[in-house]
Amino acid sequence: MAKIKTVNDVNLAGKRVFVRVDYNVPFDEKGNVSDDTRVAASLPTLRHLIDQGAKVILASHLGRPKGKVDLKYSLKPVVPVLEKLLGKPVAFAEDCVGPKAEAAVAALKNGDVLLLENVRFHAEEEKNDPAFAAQLAKLADAFVNDAFGSAHRAHASTAGIAKDLPISVAGFLIERELKFLGDATANPKRPFVAILGGAKVSDKIQVIDSLLDKCDALIIGGAMAYTFLLALGQPTGSSLTEPDKVDLAKSALSKAKAKGVKLLLPVDHLVTDKVDFATMTVGELTDVETIPAGTQGVDIGPKSIALFAAEVSAAKTVLWNGPMGIFEIKSCSKGTFAIAEAVAKNQGAISIIGGGDSVKAIKKSGFSKQVSFISTGGGASLEFLEGKVLPGVAVLQTV
Repeated sequence: MAKIKTVNDVNLAGKRVFVRVDYNVPFDEKGNVSDDTRVAASLPTLRHLIDQGAKVILASHLGRPKGKVDLKYSLKPVVPVLEKLLGKPVAFAEDCVGPKAEAAVAALKNGDVLLLENVRFHAEEEKNDPAFAAQLAKLADAFVNDAFGSAHRAHASTAGIAKDLPISVAGFLIERELKFLGDATANPKRPFVAILGGAKVSDKIQVIDSLLDKCDALIIGGAMAYTFLLALGQPTGSSLTEPDKVDLAKSALSKAKAKGVKLLLPVDHLVTDKVDFATMTVGELTDVETIPAGTQGVDIGPKSIALFAAEVSAAKTVLWNGPMGIFEIKSCSKGTFAIAEAVAKNQGAISIIGGGDSVKAIKKSGFSKQVSFISTGGGASLEFLEGKVLPGVAVLQTV
């Protein structure tokens, strides 16, 4: 793909800069931000703009307020978190368009920062309504998209606004996402090993297809592995499978063979006859090579861990998306955390964590500081890896 212009390619001094960030953060019972990772991820771009003397206008969505004002989804609690991280005051506008927003923008001086209220308080945002996008654009002289997690959505604040402004460029976060998810996997240092996990083949079949054109080895774990085992005629007990996707799994197995890509599946499994998600507990766990009737797989076994870890340790590029089991339950987390450790310990490789549950897993494992890159996008990461055009990236100017 063509190289996207970034904030480094334009002079934004003194300009009103509309920055689309991803502050869709979790909150605790007291209404405080419980994880500031996404806010912290925006800091390099914000500091660059502040140092340049831009007037920084931040916009984000939070939750799903369904196009109506719902203060449960207000971005106001993010202000003190951002102020602490930036080390400077951050103003807040009680709307993202109209008189309140316009007045707050007019009060900005060079280097000031303003956070607008949740763009999804307006139904027009998700509809990518041109009139609403024009209202957002009215606040600014330039558009910077740094919300990779929302870049796969063609919304007014992620895509529509670009049509009404003369400057539309990427922030440093999107630049890094494109570098690692794009360049590092399109022209990888080899061997390139991809690890895919999670529940459903249907969620990742296009990613599998795309990666089989690029990687040297593909490791498949998690519940999606059971559909592949079903395709090979192996018993899967009462494990989560997608019988209607068996043909897709067979097709992927055939493609891997034709391409000379090593496709590794679990060779043993931790199984149980009871999983209770209400209490996050399982019944007695047994390590088996073949899943017996009446039991379901909940994690990969020790032989699979050793097999997968050996493949990962020999790689020069590693992409990981999806857990190996129900890692949220401690007794079913060994496989996922062992993969996290194997990825982290291979310091000679470029290691990319491809968003979603893999991010939670790598953080929970304690190895998040030892990998090259952690994507901030869940759905956006998958769609990009599938080779889809992301609307929030497509609207940005190229070099």
